[in-house]
Amino acid sequence: MNRKEEKEEGRAGDNQKGYVMPEVTFTSLILSFNTSALFHMGELADPESEKKIVSLDMARNAIDTLSLLQDKTSGNLDSDENELLIRVLYELKTHFVRVSR
Repeated sequence: MNRKEEKEEGRAGDNQKGYVMPEVTFTSLILSFNTSALFHMGELADPESEKKIVSLDMARNAIDTLSLLQDKTSGNLDSDENELLIRVLYELKTHFVRVSR
């Protein structure tokens, strides 16, 4: 697969290591912070230990980072990116309030 094909399929390849990573996009960044926040709120288990860990400070950090991204990218996102960021932040903040009680 050449670089053009990888770009069209939304993947970045590494033939030497034998795996393919998804292309880095603003959407993947948002979803990465979403996953991190959910993990630290105990919603996702550690894949190795299968234990759920709650660290509200780490969850708050991921949410605050997304809020910072929202502030700094205001007016520069396409409508899908903006809607995703708004929705993810709303859901994470709502869930954080429930978990922290």
